[in-house]
Amino acid sequence: MKENKIKITKTDDEILAITRLANEIWTQHYLPIIGQEQVDYMLLKYQSYEAISRQIKDGYIYYLAFNKEIPCGYCSIKEENGIFLSKFYVRDSFRGRGIGSAMIKTIEDYGRDKALGRIWLTCNKNNSRTLSIYKKLGFSIIGSIVTDIGNGFVMDDYMLEKQI
Repeated sequence: MKENKIKITKTDDEILAITRLANEIWTQHYLPIIGQEQVDYMLLKYQSYEAISRQIKDGYIYYLAFNKEIPCGYCSIKEENGIFLSKFYVRDSFRGRGIGSAMIKTIEDYGRDKALGRIWLTCNKNNSRTLSIYKKLGFSIIGSIVTDIGNGFVMDDYMLEKQI
């Protein structure tokens, strides 16, 4: 049996590692979906060191995933009508290794411990690759939402949820 080398750690103090991952992942994954200008805007507004620090102060919990001690993904949750899965990202070169499943298991365990009942999230309607991953992880589309995020940009998303 192959040894599992995935480790998920709750973190408040590895924000720099998370921002580096965000820049890499967002640049690779989201450029074809939303373009450079919106990627830059969203990295600054939601994924910068300052933004993540503020989110942690506002009750968001961040987890950093490692594969063989290499940071390879991260997620962020907040208790809000169950668990709001705010961020869920894995480096392209580490996909298909069970990292997303390990992060979801960590989130589910947290939710079960607190009897929160469900995990919910939003995902860009044009992000078909990620939508198929969420469906594989047990999420279902429950609606859609368009959110004005400022600077002339909107997020046109599906809402998904998974009962836990």
